[in-house]
Amino acid sequence: MNYEEALQKYIEATNTHDFDNVKKVLHEKAIYWFTDKTCNNISEIQNYFENSWELIKEEVYTANDIRWISTDQNSATCIYSYHYEGYHNGKLVSGNGRATNIFIKTDNNEWKLIHEHLSSLS
Repeated sequence: MNYEEALQKYIEATNTHDFDNVKKVLHEKAIYWFTDKTCNNISEIQNYFENSWELIKEEVYTANDIRWISTDQNSATCIYSYHYEGYHNGKLVSGNGRATNIFIKTDNNEWKLIHEHLSSLS
């Protein structure tokens, strides 16, 4: 799997709403910067994801206008616009923002997400 496929796998895993699937794509030292919180380890990231999935039911997350701004044999950085929609208290809601993802290749030649930075625009 290359870094582009790793991003696609990450998006697909996110949309399963099962953190075990997401965790398979994350580096063990992953750090996330959300608009409202920094998560410094897998446990904090898991809590954030699961809380979000509890608040926004049937959420669908998409990435658009993906641009790979830096790539080499062991790391790849992309930026993109994200969009989500789902149900909050039975009402359809949506939002969007900007994202930066950094992937690194592990010793096993697997691409893993080590950093995500999301900034909400809505």
